[in-house]
Amino acid sequence: MKKLFIYILFLLVFILFPVKQIYAIENPLSVPNNKIGIHILFPSEVDNAAGLVNGNGGDWGYVTIPIQSDDKDLVKWQNFMDECKKDHIIPIIRLATTGDYFNTQDWSKPDYNDIIDFANFLNSLNWPTRNRYIIVYNEVNRADEWGGSVDPAGYAQLLDYAVKEFKFVNPDFFMISAGMDNAAPTQGNQYMNEYQYYEAMAQAVPNIFSEIDGFSSHSYPNPGFIQPPSVNTTESIYSFHYEQNLLQQLGGKKLPVFITETGWEDDIVSDNTIVGYYQQAFNNVWNDPSIVAITPFLLDAAAGPFQPFSLIKPDNSQTNEYKFLKNISKTKGKPVLNSSQVLAAATVKTFNPPTKNFPNVINTTQPKFILPTSVKILLKWLLKI
Repeated sequence: MKKLFIYILFLLVFILFPVKQIYAIENPLSVPNNKIGIHILFPSEVDNAAGLVNGNGGDWGYVTIPIQSDDKDLVKWQNFMDECKKDHIIPIIRLATTGDYFNTQDWSKPDYNDIIDFANFLNSLNWPTRNRYIIVYNEVNRADEWGGSVDPAGYAQLLDYAVKEFKFVNPDFFMISAGMDNAAPTQGNQYMNEYQYYEAMAQAVPNIFSEIDGFSSHSYPNPGFIQPPSVNTTESIYSFHYEQNLLQQLGGKKLPVFITETGWEDDIVSDNTIVGYYQQAFNNVWNDPSIVAITPFLLDAAAGPFQPFSLIKPDNSQTNEYKFLKNISKTKGKPVLNSSQVLAAATVKTFNPPTKNFPNVINTTQPKFILPTSVKILLKWLLKI
């Protein structure tokens, strides 16, 4: 009789408290948040970035940085994480394939094995904050960023898998969709308007925008990277707003915004004018409470082709934009920190890739689930009866 009673209670527990998949991220907007950040290209720049993003009362600002698939150097990237912890920097890691930032025609198209490798490598690092921000690739509505051909369905499927794989490896990964080229036209298989691209993604994977935790926006002042902040169009620095509204319609939830690229070309617009534009943008446009981070492109172009956007010149002098961003009043951020020590996994973890499309990937594990704390307490009590 006692066993029957316990059995019935067990059934009631699982009916009333269904098992939930682990999604244990923290809401970055629920705590004081310093949204000022900067985009960098190399880990060695983090100290220089810290002076800018945490200047004038700030703490725990952001950097966006890409990591290429052939650059999984454990010592190098752990040193970067250690520097971020020391300097109170929150890293936003953007996945990238192979290529030269300063001289590439096409970035190679990633596959599911790339996702598995990235998830396990990045999980082996000891991060400074609990949230581990991951952007899944870059401007995928351009063919040169996706193996030579635009493919919204393929990207949606890969993003869907990336969310599952990363969160299976560690629930603290905060998954962010790729920033789009907000001025790209729809032109054959070379470009696709970002809003059409988003709709095509949702057609291919209907729940994709309810799965991700946030989205990346490249809110450039287009056309031409020169428009003033007063221009309110789908291609201007307001583009994050139009993107957010569309993704909410498609996914049913309002996603937090990560403006991971933006800026004006200073070979066309003067430094002093750009400073005024930044001031207007922060006061009137980017004061939206759903924005988590704003990381203008770029801290240091190292005399490469991105020099018109660089905040540091080839002679290492700082532009007026740099000084403005450093001196703008900032919030003393208080993110939830990572209190655990991370050990590298002994074996690779994978989350059931869709083998019908990628036959070289082998299914090895099942998704991880967790019981609510209230259920655990109840079960312990029942077992003592």
